[in-house]
Formats: sequence, C-alpha cells, structure tokens
Amino acid sequence: SGEPFPHPISVGYIYILKLLHLVDDKIHARSTGPYSMITQQPLGGKAQFGGQRFGEMEVWALEAYGAAYALQELLTIKSDDVLGRVKVYEAIVKGENIPEAGIPESFKVLIKEMQSLCLNVEVLSSDGMSIEMRDTDEDVFRAAEELGIDLSRRPHEGAMTVDDI
Repeated sequence: SGEPFPHPISVGYIYILKLLHLVDDKIHARSTGPYSMITQQPLGGKAQFGGQRFGEMEVWALEAYGAAYALQELLTIKSDDVLGRVKVYEAIVKGENIPEAGIPESFKVLIKEMQSLCLNVEVLSSDGMSIEMRDTDEDVFRAAEELGIDLSRRPHEGAMTVDDI
C-alpha cells in the first residue's frame, strides 16, 4: 500500500549469539599451590592455580553462625600463617592434635607498612604487656627439616651472593 508502519521496525540481518559457559572450563580446585611473596596468601584465580576467595561477607556469615574455630582456621592456617602450616603438617604426620594458630603474615605486613610510615606500633597482650613481633623463620626451617623437607635458600650456580659483594 506504500503507507508507513505505525511503529519502528528492524531492517537487516537478524542473528543470535550464544554465550558458551561450560562447567568443564569453569571448575577449579586446589589442595596446594603457589603463594604471594609478600602476604604469603594463596594466589587468586584459576589461571594462577590459586585458591577460593573467602571475602568479608563470608567472614561475617561464619561469625553470625558462631563458627569461630572454622573461621580462625580459614583465616590463618589455610591462608597466610606460614609457621602454622608447617606445624599443622607436622602434627598430622605425627598423629598429634593440631596446635593453635599463629600470627597471620598479612598482620605482620600491616605492622611493617605502618612502621614504614614512621608510626610507633606496638602489639599488646590481653594484660597490657608489649609483645615483641619477631620473625620465626628458624622455627619454620627447623620443623621442615625434622620432616625431611629441604627449604634451604641456596643460590643458583654462578649467582652472586651478599658475601661476594
């Protein structure tokens, strides 16, 4: 008839795109894997073979549920408590009870960052006494050595060391 349509219409080729998300491509699990050099926390994401993120809202949910020990384990031993990981492994191998969690590496990093801003940061015990924050690498190496794990930091062949300078 030659009269215009009363509503707008589509002109041209019409196509549909399908977004492919397959479970086989998405599924990811981790038992052991790489850790961040600074915070000693598991890396994130499937590409870095990282762990699952346990965010702030998940922490709140477990706090509300009253799962304090599960929360402590997730935020220390299974995250960035280096000494705690070694001690737990040692306790499991020897068939002993799992020891108390140590100080998370992220807390130590926070203390060091605040000290680098020239802030005098002290850690106090429940009775108000100052606690000395010291590195416990010796304990980690001792425990690993007892289990037959070599964690020595030997330089590569031909690499310069501090003593060479």
